Amino acid sequence: MPDVDVAEAEDFLRTYYAEAAPSIPFQERLREVRSEIDATGGYAHTQAELTFGTRIAWRNAARCIGRLYWNSLSVRDRRHVSAPAGVAAECVEHLRSATRGGAIRSTITVFAPDLPGAPGPRIHNEQLVRYAGHRLPDGTVRGDPRSADITARAVALGWDRPRPPGRFDVLPLIVSGPDGATEVHDVPRDAVLEVPIRHPEYDWFAELRLRWHAVPAISNMPLVIGGIRYPAAPFNGWYLNTEIGARNFADTDRYDLLPAVATRLGLDTGSVRTMWKDRALVELVRAVQWSFDKAGVTMADHHTESRRFLQHVAKEEKAGRSCPADWSWIVPPMSGGLTQVFHRYYDEPDPDLRPAFLPPDP
Repeated sequence: MPDVDVAEAEDFLRTYYAEAAPSIPFQERLREVRSEIDATGGYAHTQAELTFGTRIAWRNAARCIGRLYWNSLSVRDRRHVSAPAGVAAECVEHLRSATRGGAIRSTITVFAPDLPGAPGPRIHNEQLVRYAGHRLPDGTVRGDPRSADITARAVALGWDRPRPPGRFDVLPLIVSGPDGATEVHDVPRDAVLEVPIRHPEYDWFAELRLRWHAVPAISNMPLVIGGIRYPAAPFNGWYLNTEIGARNFADTDRYDLLPAVATRLGLDTGSVRTMWKDRALVELVRAVQWSFDKAGVTMADHHTESRRFLQHVAKEEKAGRSCPADWSWIVPPMSGGLTQVFHRYYDEPDPDLRPAFLPPDP
């Protein structure tokens, strides 16, 4: 791995000093960082720099509608952890710390960085909690089709999957250490809060036997702060109702539940002109929102979060900062035109903006 770019480190430090105003003089800290890079090829962030960097990476995340809360991110510094078993154990503790019985806390856990001659660990799961996708002999998938490939990988690595396979089997964590060796580690059941999905009006909804986990913790996006790359830095906010109801449950390449819900509602599915998909989607999202609220688990709704995102944009503009946003991700996947975020354009996402969460490694 190449040495850390001194210019990128300096750019970060200038941002940090401009916004956080630490007590140590800027030039003194810059000399320390340059000296460490000259000697080792990298440098270590202070705890305060790490906390600031993770929060700014969230603030820069163009696809996130929940950035109003960026400055409240809880940071778990686990840079001393790199062995797969240790990473997996800390991921479990991350879930427990973030869940808090349903009062979800935005949290990030930062593991050992990539440094010259000393790569950091990798978490191969897309999220700390994902449901397995079991490929059946007839070619169909039981569970979440999005997880079919990583489920097969987990089995190849020795995961003893449930028998019979279910629709909501929590995948184990797949973690590679600095030496490249990859291990699988189960996620304890008591670390995963799940919400059974019911409907405020239709009792038959319970017969669909749906549920979803409470904490959406992204785990395969590297974090870059001041030229230092942290390949394992799982982070979470809390769910938006449409993420589960209008995407995870509704997408045809996921659980594809709209036909089943429409049938139960007695809708005419013979033509899209009957709007059966739209009507089924509304009831599916209603069920998700009502169920999370009933269980006392934090969940945002797309109307409120759209309004709050524009509050964030206004704050950033007042601070003289750009607020990049990916319109296709910010506008919710249902009732888009009814939300405030639909009716304007945003600064284009900047792939070079740092600190940042990067796309997953191939």
